[in-house]
Amino acid sequence: MKLIIQIPCFNEEQTLLTTLRDIPRKIKGVDEVEILIIDDGSYDNTVRVAKEFKVEHIISHNRNLGLARAFFNGIKTAYKLGADIVVNLDADNQYRASDIPRLIEPIINKEADIVIGARPINAIKSFSLVKKILQKIGSFVVRKISGEDIEDAPSGFRAFSREAAQKINVFDNYTYTMETIIQAQNKGLKIKSVKIGVNEDLRPSRLVKNNFDYIKRSIFTILRFVVIYRPFRFFMKLGILIFLIGLIIGIRFLYFYFTTGGSGHIQSLILCAILILISIQSFFFAVVADLLQINRKLIEDVQIKVQG
Repeated sequence: MKLIIQIPCFNEEQTLLTTLRDIPRKIKGVDEVEILIIDDGSYDNTVRVAKEFKVEHIISHNRNLGLARAFFNGIKTAYKLGADIVVNLDADNQYRASDIPRLIEPIINKEADIVIGARPINAIKSFSLVKKILQKIGSFVVRKISGEDIEDAPSGFRAFSREAAQKINVFDNYTYTMETIIQAQNKGLKIKSVKIGVNEDLRPSRLVKNNFDYIKRSIFTILRFVVIYRPFRFFMKLGILIFLIGLIIGIRFLYFYFTTGGSGHIQSLILCAILILISIQSFFFAVVADLLQINRKLIEDVQIKVQG
């Protein structure tokens, strides 16, 4: 059993060494433990710190591609390196590396394909009340969309089985956390949450600039994933909603038409016609999007076969 712990890094020379020192090298049920550093265009001494620590693998991007791309490239590299389990660990030492054995246990026991570390959100001192509420709302929305019982959807402390590492793709450039959950459900991968601890912050988050930015990005990210992974349902429901609104307006026009002759309400008739036409277009979009989704799944199947 080979475990690869991947750590995406962007200018992490101040925190990386602390993170690396905490990683356990002997874990029950694991024969090999290796570390993979994904240098996402760092221009400080991140790579030097990694080399001095003698990490087994380092890959570097020529420029900063973002956390999601660094995560995805790490997952695929770990798979090619023969990992049976891949753990994603942040370089800022937010997560306790000592919890890695607990995180991978459900995968070793064949109970899950993806395991997400659930942080004690209420106990994290660096999180403001607003951020704690937003974290919980985000997890609630993802639970409803994915149908998975995920306590801490934004958590980046995760473990992936070899099968999950092979099947997972990441299309978003901002974050991978929500996308991988929704995608896993669509691909029949089993997800489980386990309780984990956190360390004191060594630096502020770079991913979340402010609460407004977090809300805006999260909303667009979730909507995008719903359209990508549930296109038929999305456009069909949208079409039904628009059709019902148009129908109500049309019934209102007919009421006035038969009671007062409809004088002065011709705008309602025009709006009704426009909405019904839009709803019909949405129904067509649902069918086309469903066909495109089937084509994407076929391409992903080919990709998995090519990867071996």
